[in-house]
Amino acid sequence: MVVTFGKEYLCELYEKGISTDKKHRYQPDIIRRYQKCINYLIVSPSIDVLRTINSLNYETLKGDKLGISSIRVNNKYRIEFTIRDSAEEPIVTICNILELSNHYK
Repeated sequence: MVVTFGKEYLCELYEKGISTDKKHRYQPDIIRRYQKCINYLIVSPSIDVLRTINSLNYETLKGDKLGISSIRVNNKYRIEFTIRDSAEEPIVTICNILELSNHYK
């Protein structure tokens, strides 16, 4: 799949392992796992492959987040993204990395 980033800090976290945005600072373990999850998205030929990787806990979200999918970084964080079909391969746009304890607020 082709992976794009909706926000600059998400791209920096993936490429550099650090964000210049002081609001989005994460522990090194979370950043490594985030990068690993993005790599899974890049090498996966389709969303169906993500469903078979149990550790990712792939899910399509409902309610006010309809149209957004997510995979787990760990038990505390998840990555939210949208998927667009294209002629060659799906395009995934990373929207957010979200702490699960705060996502119900």
